Amino acid sequence: MHNEFTAIMEKDEDWYIAYCAEISGANGQGKTKEECLKNLAESIELILEDRRQDFLHGFPENVISELVAVG
Repeated sequence: MHNEFTAIMEKDEDWYIAYCAEISGANGQGKTKEECLKNLAESIELILEDRRQDFLHGFPENVISELVAVG
């Protein structure tokens, strides 16, 4: 599945620091912009998967759950 999110990035001395405008709590850092964005993408994936698991926890067994692709 392909999704795009907005990365807000700042340079703080030797480090790039980024956060995602759409996903609260998602942030990344790195010595290069590429490393920072890769770290941010991993953070977004982990948060979304965690939220999905939290949401689905506790549903009755007869509930049908399917993924919907966007984009």
